[in-house]
Amino acid sequence: MDLAQLDDRVGYFLRRLQIAIFKDFIRTLAPVDVRPAQYSVLVLIAANPGRSQVVIGKALNIERARLARMLHELERRQWIERRLSSADGRSHCLFMTAAGKEAMVRIEALAAQHERHMVKFIGGDLRGLLLDRLRKFGKS
Repeated sequence: MDLAQLDDRVGYFLRRLQIAIFKDFIRTLAPVDVRPAQYSVLVLIAANPGRSQVVIGKALNIERARLARMLHELERRQWIERRLSSADGRSHCLFMTAAGKEAMVRIEALAAQHERHMVKFIGGDLRGLLLDRLRKFGKS
């Protein structure tokens, strides 16, 4: 099939790559039933205990209502807990629970397996190059 102008569009190929990556991520992490956005939230909470849900949402560019639903699900699974902020009673601070920390061991092992799949899929050199380039956009 002739891709016409799409053959010269970065967005088209980035989206195709994203779909392939997400499919593998979802398949690889199916045993723990964790989606890509949930994984990102869990990683940031684990790395930044006590940060507000607003800060986590902004860092990941997740809209407030969607993040609230996601946090509710992670609380239901007893992986995280929200505590009222001592500095501002209107906001909540996020923490991993003991069960969440335990789950993260398995989740991270599966995420590492997914990354190995990506190295096989796109090659280690290209993976490194993509990360170098894309990190610049993640910081803006």
